[in-house]
Amino acid sequence: MKKLFLPLVFILGLVTANAQSESPYEWDWARDGIWTGAALGGSAFGLYLIGEKDDIDEAEFARIEAELAADAVDINFLDNWVVGKHDEKASEISDIPFAISFAAPFVMLFDDKINDHTGQYLGLYIESLATTAAMYSITAGLVNRSRPYVYDNSGDTGIDRRKSNNGQRSFYSGHVAATASATFFMAKAYSDFNPDAAPLGKTLIWTGAAVLPATVGYFRMEAGQHFLTDVLLGYALGAATGYLVPELHKKRLDGVSLYPTGGVNFLGDEYKAMALRVQF
Repeated sequence: MKKLFLPLVFILGLVTANAQSESPYEWDWARDGIWTGAALGGSAFGLYLIGEKDDIDEAEFARIEAELAADAVDINFLDNWVVGKHDEKASEISDIPFAISFAAPFVMLFDDKINDHTGQYLGLYIESLATTAAMYSITAGLVNRSRPYVYDNSGDTGIDRRKSNNGQRSFYSGHVAATASATFFMAKAYSDFNPDAAPLGKTLIWTGAAVLPATVGYFRMEAGQHFLTDVLLGYALGAATGYLVPELHKKRLDGVSLYPTGGVNFLGDEYKAMALRVQF
């Protein structure tokens, strides 16, 4: 009996090692196709709205100039310290972590469990980014808020740039939202595919996911592209989307229960075990 048992264990071990891992997510082509398509459509509509935005109203620009001359800009205390910032070098630097964030989720494909479900993983990633893009572009197309550099009357920022419609897209930070969406998606997916991963590894991944969009936000403010409240809102919405899109796709085990059991088998030997019950 033992001679038969050992080869059987060896064979089962090989089968288990070579078997494809189980995904924690469910993907429905109809539902998710509609979701992603609607998000991409919303993004296109938002870009149209952005393209149709007018330059800053002359009366509004005159009010800003008067407030600057009187050193009495009417901006809340959270954002006041960003008024007038216009460092274009900081804008270029912000693009570096911004680009890294889009590539970061692809690194997770080196994880065997994620790699087993590459199509599903990339589909959820695209869905997350498309959702974030739709929310941002529509908001940016509908809301007018002057960027901090519009308040720069030092002469470093040209009048044409200060008056252009691009200067009316401070609310909210799309760079930060997209970065947070990508990094939080990466960390969430890794944690779901690897629930038993080493705590240190998870901590490092989540820390990186949190720091990268914060870094982008800092440089976007130094560049005079966004106020602090724009960055905070972009961070919150992007992180929520990156986290919730995978979470909403997780498999639900409502009909499954695991419980201890024991007794005496037909040979008269006592045993203890864990029983799995599935209700359909």
